[in-house]
Amino acid sequence: QSTTWNDIAGLHDAKQSLQEAAILPLMRPDLFSGLRRPRNIILYGPPGTGKTMLVKAVAHESSCVLFVCTASALTSKWHGEGEKLLKTLFQVARAAAPSIIFVDEMDALLSSRKSEGEHEASRRFKTEFMTNLDGIVKNGGGGGGGEEENGKNLLVIAATNCPWDIDSAVLRRFPRRIYIPLPESTTRKALLKKLLEKAGESDMTKDDIKVIIKRLSGFSGSDIASIASEASFGPIRSLGGIDAIQACKSSDIRPIQRQDFDVAIDQATKSVSKSLLKQYDEWKQDQAA
Repeated sequence: QSTTWNDIAGLHDAKQSLQEAAILPLMRPDLFSGLRRPRNIILYGPPGTGKTMLVKAVAHESSCVLFVCTASALTSKWHGEGEKLLKTLFQVARAAAPSIIFVDEMDALLSSRKSEGEHEASRRFKTEFMTNLDGIVKNGGGGGGGEEENGKNLLVIAATNCPWDIDSAVLRRFPRRIYIPLPESTTRKALLKKLLEKAGESDMTKDDIKVIIKRLSGFSGSDIASIASEASFGPIRSLGGIDAIQACKSSDIRPIQRQDFDVAIDQATKSVSKSLLKQYDEWKQDQAA
C-alpha cells in the first residue's frame, strides 16, 4: 500500500525539505542541475518519529521505484557476498531509474571504522558502498551534474537513530542531513486526530484533547500510537470480566474517554530519554550541514 504525505501527521519542515531535496529534483531533473543538483540525504533523529514513512512517501510522490536495504538483507557470513549484493542493488536501481535506494538503520551497516577490531569484510563493504555512491555522482545523480546516463535519477536516502556512529567517510557523501524530531504540539494534535478516527467513536471535549496533547509531550510518534491503542481497550475493560464482554452487544461499548488516555499515559514509558535528545542537539550543531 502506497504511503502519501497525507498519511503522515505533521513534520511540515521535514516534508518541505524533502520536497526540495528529493521530490522536485527527481520529477524535474532538467531544472535541478549544477548548484541545484540532488544530493544524497540522511534522515536522523529519535526512533519512532516517521523516518521510514517519509521515505516511502517521497517515493510515491515522485513516482520512483523504491529499493529498501537493511543490514540483515545486505550482510552475509559468506566471503564477498555482501559486496556482490550491494553492487547488484546499485546496478538494478540504476536500470530502474528514476529510483531511490533507502538505507535503513545506516549505523548498523556503516559504523565508524576502527583501527583495531574491525572485520575485513566490514571494511570491504564500506569501500564498495562508497565506490557506488561516487559512481552516482559521476553519472549525475545524488550529488553530481554529470552525463546523461542511467543513474542520473538515482538518489540514496539513509535513515539512522545514531548518526554519530556512522563512518565519517560515508557521512561526507551525504551532505544533506535532515533532523526528524519528536512530534511537537501541532504534530501530536494531527497524529491524535488520525488515531482517534481509526479508533471509532470518542467522547472527548476540545479541552480533553488539549490536556492529552500536552501530556503526550516527549513521546515519539510510535509511543503515541501505542498509547492510543492501549486507550482504545478502556471501553472494553470497563465492561467487566470475560463473561460480560462475550455477552455484550457492540452498542453496549462506550466511546473512548479522556480517562482511558490518562490511564494509558500513566502506564507508558517514553522511548527517548532527555540525554539522548541532548545528544541529537549537540550532533546537529557540530556536524549537520
